[in-house]
Amino acid sequence: MTAGVTSMVVIAFLVPLGIMVSALAFDRAVTRAERDAESVARLVAVIGPSTSSDAVVGAIGEPRLVELGATLIFPDGRVAGLEVPQGEDLEAARSGTAFRSSVPDGEAVYVPVARADGELTVVRVVAPSEELTRGVWRSWLILGGLGIVLVGLSILAADRFGRSIVRPVRELSDAAARLKAGDFSARVVPGGPPEIEEVGAEFNLLAEQVEHLLREERETAADLAHRLRTPLTAAKLDAEALPPGRATDRIVDDLDDLERTANFIIGEGRRPVRTEVDPGCNLTEVVEDRARYWSALSDEQGRSFAVSVSVGGKSGWVDVPRVDAAAMIDALLENVFAHTDERAPLAVRLAAAENDGLILEVEDGGAGIDQPDAVERGASTVDSTGLGLDIVRRIAEASGGTLDLADPGDLGGARVVVRLPQSIRG
Repeated sequence: MTAGVTSMVVIAFLVPLGIMVSALAFDRAVTRAERDAESVARLVAVIGPSTSSDAVVGAIGEPRLVELGATLIFPDGRVAGLEVPQGEDLEAARSGTAFRSSVPDGEAVYVPVARADGELTVVRVVAPSEELTRGVWRSWLILGGLGIVLVGLSILAADRFGRSIVRPVRELSDAAARLKAGDFSARVVPGGPPEIEEVGAEFNLLAEQVEHLLREERETAADLAHRLRTPLTAAKLDAEALPPGRATDRIVDDLDDLERTANFIIGEGRRPVRTEVDPGCNLTEVVEDRARYWSALSDEQGRSFAVSVSVGGKSGWVDVPRVDAAAMIDALLENVFAHTDERAPLAVRLAAAENDGLILEVEDGGAGIDQPDAVERGASTVDSTGLGLDIVRRIAEASGGTLDLADPGDLGGARVVVRLPQSIRG
């Protein structure tokens, strides 16, 4: 915009200046020709009122006439000095009119001089074409160079001024993206115009407030969950002291489930707020690691536990922090161990998707999930808290993925499918 506006202003000034320079050069050459014509005319008037044409030419000197670009045209038709092109109209000058006219080789000035016998001698002086434009091109080049310099300086000044606005705005945008991704240490150095500097300062205060509130919320949730441990332990002891029976077992199972939920909340609350953006993880490594962890419990229960990791030529990288990927897999497996019979088979599969992503499937041989909204927070049966699948869903969606409850597979029970886009690192 600055380049366009400055260019228009420069053109508006330089074009008239260029035209004026050309007109000045033309007027300068014509004025010189008129001055020379008048000088020669005065000499002719002083020397030759009754003198022959030869005497006049001899007194002035023909070389001097040629040097001045002058021509003397006598009444008898004799011509001295610069040659006159054939066919040039001299009638107006011979009739006593002084005038100026364009000729093929420049601009001619005609001055008639009266003789004693009443006849007229015409003085003709030509301003050559090169004199009419002498210095014009150089002046135009200087003006053009000056215009380019002015436009360049204006662009440079606008660029520096624009950077003072754009740079802090870009830093604000980058910091906001980092804050959105979970980097609560994202801050900016306020700068630029006062308004943008004020926005930067307010952004820093906002980020600090968000970090403070989130930390307080997590700590409060962890503290509340931790306080539940004592009454939970007492309730479990009381339940185990009850006479054996179906009701006792059910109470103990409910208390175990509640204890697992409290432990999860404590773990989440005690986990420090991320101060930098997690670069993601290799999901194949996380799946294999968590499968090894849960295989000990499956062996103890005598449960069939099949693990298949086959991502083809892909790296397995996803934009999910490693701690979240582990929590996602643990939540899926814990659901199976908590809500299926100990002998129900379990399978975990990680494979490449057709759309360059990865598919994680967890399938069991239990009774399945009969609630279509089981992935929503709080949606559960009487034996579930309704948090596990919601945690998995939120982790998947945070990286651009999805969670679906698919139709039963080979094992005949619940089949949870998590689709995750592959990271650009892959």
